[in-house]
Amino acid sequence: MGPVKKWVFVLVLEAVAVITVITTELIRTPEDEKLTEITSAGLTMGPANLSIMTAKPWESTHRLSPYIRPQQYFINLYPNLEQGSFVGSVEITIILDTAQSYIKLHSKGLNIKETKLNSSSVTAFSYPEHEFWVVVPNEELSAGEYKLQLSFEGSLLNKIVGFYRSVYNDSKSHEQHYIATSKFEPTYARLAFPCFDEPQLKSKFKISLTRPSGNNYIALSNMNQESEELNVPINGLTTVHFANTVPMSTYLVCFIVCDFQSLEPVKTDQGFPLTVYARSGQSENMKYAQHVGLKAINYFVNYFGIQYPLPKLDLIPIPDFVSGAMEHWGLVTFRESSVLYNELVGSSADKEEVALTVAHELAHMWFGNLVTMKWWNDLWLKEGFASYLESKAIQVVHPDWDEDTIFLINSLQFVQYRDSKLSSHAIVQDVSHPNQINEMFDFISYDKGSSVIRMLEGMLGEEVFRIGVNTYLKRFAFNNADTDDLWAEIQTATQYTVDVKKVMDTWTRQAGFPVVSAIRNGTKLTLKQQRFVSDPNNNSSNDPSPYNYIWEIPITYTTSNNNTVHKFWLTKDVDSITIDIPDAEWIKLNHRQVGYYIINYSESDWCLLNNLLERNVDALSAADRSNLIHDAFSLAKANYLPYGIALNMTKYLSKEHHYVPWDVAASNLKKLRQHLYERPAHKNLEKYVQHLLGSIKEDFWNDSSDRNFLQRKLRGVILNLGCLYGLPSYQSKVYELFKRFLNDEVKPHPDIRFTVYYYGMSLGNNSEWNRLWDLFLNEQEPQEKDKLMIALTASKEISILNRLLKYAKNESYIRSQDYFIIISQISRNPIGTQLVWDFLRDEWQYLVDRFSLNSQQLGNLIPSVCSRFNTNERIGEMNIFFAKHPEAGAGKTDRENALEVVSNNIKWLENYEAVIKPGVGKSGRKIALKVVFNNIKWLENHESVIRNWLLNSIQLIWICTVNILFYRVVLIIITIIKYIVPIC
Repeated sequence: MGPVKKWVFVLVLEAVAVITVITTELIRTPEDEKLTEITSAGLTMGPANLSIMTAKPWESTHRLSPYIRPQQYFINLYPNLEQGSFVGSVEITIILDTAQSYIKLHSKGLNIKETKLNSSSVTAFSYPEHEFWVVVPNEELSAGEYKLQLSFEGSLLNKIVGFYRSVYNDSKSHEQHYIATSKFEPTYARLAFPCFDEPQLKSKFKISLTRPSGNNYIALSNMNQESEELNVPINGLTTVHFANTVPMSTYLVCFIVCDFQSLEPVKTDQGFPLTVYARSGQSENMKYAQHVGLKAINYFVNYFGIQYPLPKLDLIPIPDFVSGAMEHWGLVTFRESSVLYNELVGSSADKEEVALTVAHELAHMWFGNLVTMKWWNDLWLKEGFASYLESKAIQVVHPDWDEDTIFLINSLQFVQYRDSKLSSHAIVQDVSHPNQINEMFDFISYDKGSSVIRMLEGMLGEEVFRIGVNTYLKRFAFNNADTDDLWAEIQTATQYTVDVKKVMDTWTRQAGFPVVSAIRNGTKLTLKQQRFVSDPNNNSSNDPSPYNYIWEIPITYTTSNNNTVHKFWLTKDVDSITIDIPDAEWIKLNHRQVGYYIINYSESDWCLLNNLLERNVDALSAADRSNLIHDAFSLAKANYLPYGIALNMTKYLSKEHHYVPWDVAASNLKKLRQHLYERPAHKNLEKYVQHLLGSIKEDFWNDSSDRNFLQRKLRGVILNLGCLYGLPSYQSKVYELFKRFLNDEVKPHPDIRFTVYYYGMSLGNNSEWNRLWDLFLNEQEPQEKDKLMIALTASKEISILNRLLKYAKNESYIRSQDYFIIISQISRNPIGTQLVWDFLRDEWQYLVDRFSLNSQQLGNLIPSVCSRFNTNERIGEMNIFFAKHPEAGAGKTDRENALEVVSNNIKWLENYEAVIKPGVGKSGRKIALKVVFNNIKWLENHESVIRNWLLNSIQLIWICTVNILFYRVVLIIITIIKYIVPIC
């Protein structure tokens, strides 16, 4: 068919189609219209199954209509704890801003028995693809107010989101107890009651819960109890009515029916009661959470200048809880191990986790609850702020903890590892499907969000920042906002000295962060930026940036001349900037690592900074010391910097007295061990770390009571690192303490308890594992139980780990909340990596059926299990698995990240294994030769640096000599070959 004939044919077909559509619409009756609307859902309406005809509006989007707004919910729920089911009803007052032919709201997993609109029956059906309940009235609804009434029933079983049943055993009688509880964030309120389950559709909620009348059962919700009534027709039940809430989002609603005990409430400065609850035998362990909560809430009221708007605040740990905690307004729920604390059992790390978790959730009472993001793409507005403000509150609760320095390892440095991947994403990112929404609850929203907020405060100053935050919260109180709304209010507070949106958009609307090269030439300092990626040879991101991966960077620095913090900007509009600095011996940029970027100095400046720390460890703050170690290892791992320089930065550590720099070094030395495990270079690294630890004078095995918080944390880091690297004296001591614990039940000090349990078990046998298993099953303290559970994964016997994998399926042994923790921990044991990888592939359908693809924890399992893979064969296995199971759900980004991590692991070994290991053995020569061919120029430039580092490390002198001679011989051979080949 020629071009002209083809076009004529197409036009004729289109004309016929148009005429057909017009004719159909002209003869279409109202009954036909109604039938099409109903049957287009492809689902049951009443008893009949109807087929799909044409796509309707509720099929085209996951979002609800912005013109239908809920104003008031009246919710009645009765959870039958014994049967594991619930029945309920809800009446929703809604406002239609415009005329509507149908109403859609959310429902999932509910059996809706009846739907009425203004007390009249209407047609309604489920559209599960979008988790909708669609209500079709008999005629079009005009704008105005309506009352939507629904009755429903559902199950409390086999889930830990929505409205569900949690189980615990009494500590004394061991009798099993049931409670009903809820967890709705982000999209799970629809599992408990039909609702408009989007954050911007705020409403008031009047809630009534029916509970058992006896056995000390109580009902709790967001608001205070107003009244209760005995249900005479139904023996043994009482209905509790709660006060109406303030306007809030559905994900903040909470229902609990339990038999918990409470401590005496404490009064806040504002006058409302703060009450803590817990299951039998654990209420005393809520005293520390209550203490932190009281101080934190008082701090936030003062800091924000806004009163807490509810009449009460409750904190309650739940035996089965999927996340760490949840900020339900007025009734904050926690995982037990995140909030219960007993000084005789808990370590300093446990205490810190409780403090930070409580402060985080209470910060949400303003950031998230009072002012809520309009949509989940701005999740960081609540999670990033709560993650930063928690550290500010703990600085007030525990000023001796140096929380701003600890923030670096808890958040900033931690997330930069993830954010350096090409598979990372921007802080603000478009999402629609519930799976995409779940993916947003990751390190980027929480930790990068908090890090750029800290940087913003550093740019503007604490008081200007606080004023901007205050005006933002007041303007949008009980309402919703987006990121630009925040920038506008902070901009006003700055008096336009900085273009806040222009600066911060470069940090929130593109993935990644910059590395700034800093080259000194006399008194001139030249800075230039580029995106920092873990594999700089692969800089082709699938996610194009509106800013071309260039940032507006606030630069700070100090010098050897004085402690003045100098500030200037490296903007995205210039390729580089050169400034004058005094003639200083050394310069340290990114003061206290407030900026979310990495600095790459010249090799001579790295050397000067290292020498400075070796001469005087306190010449720089602990934050700056940890910053140098972090940056050096990050740069070395990504091939920006020779590894010799990074390793050099650890040589001063025998003089280091602060926990944070040691923790940074230990984390990087652990990653090195992971890369080199069971490879020739591992022995060299092991000898160096053992020598480093052996030069420490303090006896950290001594249970001194004189240590402060930071010293106690340091103790845990040192002993854990020594056991990991097999220091003989550490191994003998840890096994001695472990056997003493098993045989005589003498528990080691809380700060070293995890180390003793884990590394003791790694040296233990089958009978010792069985004893540890029994102790785990009988343990009642949640934090102690967690330590024992992870220690069970340390065995070096494959048969034991295989048995543990099978045991973990049994919820009477391992709670669902802990299932992925134990699976991941087994995979981190080198003996268990293959075992778990096989299990994951063989049992994938079981995991999907049990947890669903919507589970963020299931998505996270893939990168956790695969993070240690380092061969192309492994990438092949992963791709086969992903092709076999293409539906990733909430784990789509996790799969991309896992492949990138394994690819980087392979390249890392190619680049660096030969540099660190001795040049002996046939395979070693092959790798060394490959490195020489690919990196001759790099070797010529940096060989002396590596040699100097090795010569200064006593344990590696012999290795150094052999390596240098070997490389020189190879270079000579290559030169000869280059000369001979042209002649031949």
